[in-house]
Amino acid sequence: MHEAPAAEAVAPALAVRGLDFWYGANRALKDITVDFPARRVTGMIGPSGCGKSTLLRVLNRMYDLYPGQRATGEVVFDGRNILSSEVDLNVLRARVGMVFQKPTPFPMSIYENIAFGVRLHERLAR
Repeated sequence: MHEAPAAEAVAPALAVRGLDFWYGANRALKDITVDFPARRVTGMIGPSGCGKSTLLRVLNRMYDLYPGQRATGEVVFDGRNILSSEVDLNVLRARVGMVFQKPTPFPMSIYENIAFGVRLHERLAR
C-alpha cells in the first residue's frame, strides 16, 4: 500500500485566536480560533445567523464604524494583531477586501461611499 504524500505545510495568512464579538451586550461570536492558510481558498458554511458574515466583518474591522460593537481576542495578519488600536484601518481595508452577496455600504451617503475610494487613494499616494 502506498501512502499519500504529506500535504505541504502552509503558514496561515490570517490567524484568529480566542475571538469574541459583541453587538452591544449580545455576544455573537464566542472563542473563535481558526487559521486561514496562505495561497488557499477557504469556504465557510453554516445556517443563517450563525456568525459567518460577522466573522468576515471583523477581519477588516467594519464594526468600528458602528457604536456598541466590539471584538476581543486576536486576529493576526502580517504578524500584527489587527484588533489593535494602532492599526491603520485604511491600509488594512485596502489589503483585506470583502464582497458580500448584498451591498454593505459604509454608514454615510451614497456619494460619500462612492467618493471614499478616490479620496483614500489620493491620501495614501501622498
